Amino acid sequence: MNDILLDRISRVLDLVERWLPDEPGDIDWTTDIAALWQHHTFGGRLVSVTPRDHVTLDDLVGLDRQVQFLLDNTRAFLKGLPANNALLWGSRGSGKSSVVRALLNTLSPEGLRLIQIDRHDLASLPILVEHLRHTPRRFIVYCDDLSFEGSDDAYKGLKSALDGTLTGPPDNVLFYATSNRRHLLPETFSDNAQSRVVDGEIHHGEAVEEKISLADRFGLWLSFYPFNQDSYLGACAHWTRHLGGAEAWDAQAEEEAIRFATLRGGRSGRAAWQFACQWVGKQALSATQPRHIDEA
Repeated sequence: MNDILLDRISRVLDLVERWLPDEPGDIDWTTDIAALWQHHTFGGRLVSVTPRDHVTLDDLVGLDRQVQFLLDNTRAFLKGLPANNALLWGSRGSGKSSVVRALLNTLSPEGLRLIQIDRHDLASLPILVEHLRHTPRRFIVYCDDLSFEGSDDAYKGLKSALDGTLTGPPDNVLFYATSNRRHLLPETFSDNAQSRVVDGEIHHGEAVEEKISLADRFGLWLSFYPFNQDSYLGACAHWTRHLGGAEAWDAQAEEEAIRFATLRGGRSGRAAWQFACQWVGKQALSATQPRHIDEA
């Protein structure tokens, strides 16, 4: 009877093993600097990835204040000094994700390692944090474009992992997130219906307090706004020269850059990069086209 039971258990385990995703090779944090966290039913796994580009902090034109705050915070963290979780929020295309990528490229030689987690995998964040707790490296766990809908309870798990568990987050892990929303959750006019004034001070209702409490877990807030024209043209000039050489940026390019932003209805770092790609590509293509000489 025992042999039959053991045989059945063995078959079940074989089926489960076949169903689980294949495990990637072990990550070597001495050479790997970035990974993706992939959640599955029985836990999760880390998958090593190569950073998508070589953008540096010097490439981030018009973002000096945000860069300096995040750089100082991250360097303090790498040295084992007190540091804050960071929320980078603001308008789309304004450089939030680029700052994080540039930070990794700049500070990985100093020991920084980055793990990106998708919003839908945040339920397994405590598993990831515990996995990293005793790893002899310092990690930024990063979630890009983080936001939640009103009926989404996943944010409660994030609140707990950031600053709500009995053991607390480990000293070697910080959480950085980018979002278009300052409070990460949708805000409605009805949320303010419970607000009241007491002795001249505004006291928010429970709905507002619940939404603000998540963003409060981030000690460092960095705001990103649409570029003014000078910052936008500076970014256009930088990326145009970067892609096409010093001669690629001239008065005609500047005129076209202004027209490009006008047609898109806004100025941003992303728009500057897209203009540079279009302009340099178009100019290079024109230079390769055969010229037709009219015969007399």
